[in-house]
Amino acid sequence: MKTTFGRNFVTHAVILLSALLLVGVSFQLLVKEYLSGRMVEELKNDSATVAQVAAAYYTDAGLTGRDFLINLSVAARVSQADAVICDARGRLVLCSDSPLGCEHQGLTITNSGYLQRVHTQDFVVTTGIVEGLYAEQRYVVSAPIKDTNGTVLGFVMVSTPTSGTLSVLEKLSDTYILVSVLVVLAAVVIMTVYARKTSIPLRDMAKTANAFGHGDLKARASVSEDSPEEIRELALAFNNMAASLEKSEYQRKEFVANVSHELKTPMTTISGYVDGILDGTIAPGQQERFLRIVSDETKRLSRLVRSMLDISRLQENQQIPEEKKLRFDVCETVGRVLITFEKQITDKNLEVEVDMPSFPVHTFADPDAITQVVYNLTDNGVKFCPEGGLFGVSVRIGTDKIYVSVSNTGPTIPPEELPLVFDRFHKLDKSRTQNRDGWGLGLYIVKTLVCGHGENISVASRDGKTEFTFTLPIVN
Repeated sequence: MKTTFGRNFVTHAVILLSALLLVGVSFQLLVKEYLSGRMVEELKNDSATVAQVAAAYYTDAGLTGRDFLINLSVAARVSQADAVICDARGRLVLCSDSPLGCEHQGLTITNSGYLQRVHTQDFVVTTGIVEGLYAEQRYVVSAPIKDTNGTVLGFVMVSTPTSGTLSVLEKLSDTYILVSVLVVLAAVVIMTVYARKTSIPLRDMAKTANAFGHGDLKARASVSEDSPEEIRELALAFNNMAASLEKSEYQRKEFVANVSHELKTPMTTISGYVDGILDGTIAPGQQERFLRIVSDETKRLSRLVRSMLDISRLQENQQIPEEKKLRFDVCETVGRVLITFEKQITDKNLEVEVDMPSFPVHTFADPDAITQVVYNLTDNGVKFCPEGGLFGVSVRIGTDKIYVSVSNTGPTIPPEELPLVFDRFHKLDKSRTQNRDGWGLGLYIVKTLVCGHGENISVASRDGKTEFTFTLPIVN
């Protein structure tokens, strides 16, 4: 019973059978109590009536009148109960089934406790076997016969077999068992149909998960609209997970391919030039020039390794620790970064447009991280801004945020490329022949640092202008 169907079936079967058993036992007890109570009440009425009639016909000679004997016989037949009359000492004198004389006459009830109760109580109710009279279990009610002075002349014992009540209970039990069996069969059919219907999408998802685990990253779970809400939520969660893993696998493969590509080119260059110097292919007069190229390529590799280490560190600490955050002026930080790019801006004859408040704009963040963000964005903007183009930096104050923007003129980024500009190693130039100083890691680091502060960054590119904007918390 390891399947969902088996476990559900066993659980529901146990609950259903327990409920039916509890209801059946409770119903039996209630019906038995009701029937027994009703039977005792009828016997009480019969015994009281017979006692009153007997008291009216009682004489010094006892109960010998013909009219009384007839009335006793008729009353017993009408009530379908047996009645016997005993004198005050417990000796049986009359029997309803043979009022003119029966084999039981002269039988004496010797239970003194019982006789004491009959003399002192209106009714004595017992259940059991009346020894000497009846061999089967009976409901027995005894009522005293009293004269007008309250003297006990004898008592009436009215009884009826308990088998009548038990027969009714047996019929009810048979009916209840039959109905219960039908209910159980119907429940089994319904549960089987429902459980199998429920298990079908689960089995389909298991097959999909198995296919996904064997490398089919396109595998997705599909469920119908009439499936239970939990099943549909499970399928949606599985598909989201599958899509995330597929994207991660794609990024992993792309990462490995990009790193391999970026490492292969400078290492091939370094190896070729060094081998050329060692084997004499490169003339001594040209060796210095090629050694400078080797040095530049080595520095580029060093920058790549540092960037990858920075990414690894940022991924381990996705949130900037609070102890690293300080209160500082954003405008001052942006100004210092611009000064470091003065030479590059002058060399490309760029027109610079700065829009910042004349007063300090304070924020609470990691100064080094924000400096790196502004530096990477500025480096990216200056790099892609054409000769004589327009480069802009602005700091705007919102309601509860500071908006820092870095823009440049130049080629418009295609709309399909915009969601990818913050990915690792993503470059618009797929051939990698241009922008040899870039690795496609700067913007990824920028987004990681900004998100580590719990802030947002966006990019817009249209009509020959590209603008990056990120937010910071404002501090009064």
